Amino acid sequence: MALRVVVCFHISKILGLSLTLILFFAAVASIQTTTSDRISTTDDQNITVNVTDGGTPTQFEWTTPIPSDPTAASSTRELPVSTTEEPVLPSLPLPVSGRFPPRVPGVDRYCPCDALRGVCDINCCCDRECSSEDWSLFSGCSIQTVSGSQQLCSHDVAHYSLKSTVEGHLELQSSIRTHSSSDILCIQSQNRFDGLSHPSPALPTDRNFEWLFQQFTSFMFGSESRDQESHSDSHASTGYQLRDMMQTAGLDGQRGMFVLPAPGLTAHCVDNSPAAFLMNQSSHCSRRLVLDQDCSSLPALSMDTYVNIQLLAGKNKDAAVVPLEVISVVLQSTQSTQTQLNVSGRQTLSPTLTEPTLCANVVLKVVYMIRYSSAGRLVKASVSLVLGFVSEALLPLQQDFQVLYLQEDVGEAVVRYSGNPGYVVGMPLVSGTKTAEGMSRSLNPGDTLSVLRSSEDQDCLQVAPQRSPLLFGMDSVSGCMLRLEEAANCSLVSLLLLDVLRGPNSPQYVASFGNSPLENPLDWIPIKSSFIMEDSPSCSIPVSLHLEIRWTKFGSLLNPQAQIVGITEVIQTNSSSLVQVPGGGSMQPISSSVSFIPVSTSARPGYRAMPTIDAKLPHDFFLPFV
Repeated sequence: MALRVVVCFHISKILGLSLTLILFFAAVASIQTTTSDRISTTDDQNITVNVTDGGTPTQFEWTTPIPSDPTAASSTRELPVSTTEEPVLPSLPLPVSGRFPPRVPGVDRYCPCDALRGVCDINCCCDRECSSEDWSLFSGCSIQTVSGSQQLCSHDVAHYSLKSTVEGHLELQSSIRTHSSSDILCIQSQNRFDGLSHPSPALPTDRNFEWLFQQFTSFMFGSESRDQESHSDSHASTGYQLRDMMQTAGLDGQRGMFVLPAPGLTAHCVDNSPAAFLMNQSSHCSRRLVLDQDCSSLPALSMDTYVNIQLLAGKNKDAAVVPLEVISVVLQSTQSTQTQLNVSGRQTLSPTLTEPTLCANVVLKVVYMIRYSSAGRLVKASVSLVLGFVSEALLPLQQDFQVLYLQEDVGEAVVRYSGNPGYVVGMPLVSGTKTAEGMSRSLNPGDTLSVLRSSEDQDCLQVAPQRSPLLFGMDSVSGCMLRLEEAANCSLVSLLLLDVLRGPNSPQYVASFGNSPLENPLDWIPIKSSFIMEDSPSCSIPVSLHLEIRWTKFGSLLNPQAQIVGITEVIQTNSSSLVQVPGGGSMQPISSSVSFIPVSTSARPGYRAMPTIDAKLPHDFFLPFV
């Protein structure tokens, strides 16, 4: 008489898993302990294993329970048959991750040679679909051992073999043994199947960054408190941050974005392109126009569109309005000459169709300068515009847009150098003036040694020409056109032209190295000039200025440093009368040029002199021979 007891334990929510343990106890009248590793071939085991593409067992349907104890598994007995219906378990909440981690299957669940589902594979001893009739046809086990992860400190190994009985039948012998790892660095336990490898992480983009941030930070300790702190910090910070879209205030009180036209997929302008905070941007795009229709009606051509903008100092609701100041309006003619216009207050110039094929006061270039504080709040905003004439021959219209950011409240003045110690090609020359206390240098980049930057048709005296800093190692040639009336004062014109060629507040000294200190006047080289303004009966005006800069390589051959050894200013005056133009007056081209001349001597190999022996012997050294 046998007694069978089934005891079920239900453990809920342990490491996010629902686990049901079913223990079977069998008691018989004659108690006997067996240690045989043999599984009876009469037991009909039908096990279906569904495997994913990656080889991970995800579902097991058991029609015959497989004991977990290796000694019990090797016993020959009839096992109770359980139904395929699983017990109804109460619904459990999912873990924080939103899904249950996959279970770690035992080593007896793996069968690498089981290639066909529902069919017994030849010589596959671990195949659950094989019966005793199939085993009698086997010649051996193709896979005799199946091991677990060898990275664990102790892992199970399943052994499979075939043995002939006394009656001549083949029986399957299987056992599971635990092997210990001799490696010091091993894994003690594994509770997740995918814990030994990591899937390819999703690359963060502007679309999925928030989702990834919420997914991974939810597992961090104290994430709720940090989320609250970051949420409060975001509300406390009212200034803009990097790449934030700056906001504007409309006339109706609604908020908008500060936009800067930029080319899209093609070269055509896209007017609703937002400008990001602290991201200097420069764009060049074109527009197709019909002059007689778009000259006075298209907003993109009008100065009002780029001037009547009210920026908000911050992101908060009660942010102050930062007015946009117009600091410069330049009118460019059809010959590309530019003239500075005096625009007072909020006065604007609207596009006007002067001729059927010519539109005046069209916006050609817009430059925004935005100053901000260390807290990210806008302090001041200004705009400079270039207006011009557009004809049918110049279509499509080319427009330039630029936005620059400059921090307002800088603690200490930044002194910029052009090398350490030698000059670097492309860096501006370090220049200064000599005073009674020593050398002095202006921190304003506009006060450094500079050259003209204008076209040959630019009027030299009509408007202050634009200038660019003198860059080391880069030759340049530029100029402008001098137009004089008959009643012009020659001496006054000569002085004005000298200021145009040399620049305002022209420095007289140049540093020999890129980091020459002000405390060492010997490292500063004076600019030599032989030009002397003389009073002559004829009109003698300077027509060209040439700077000749001589430099050499100083130091080791492995790492030579560029050093300026001399700079000479050469000014030429007109040797003949000026060219007369129709209608009275005269015209003369004015040029400015810079050249860098290397004066380094070629390296010569040096050899040390042969050593000489300077030894004095005592007077009795050769006694008694001498």
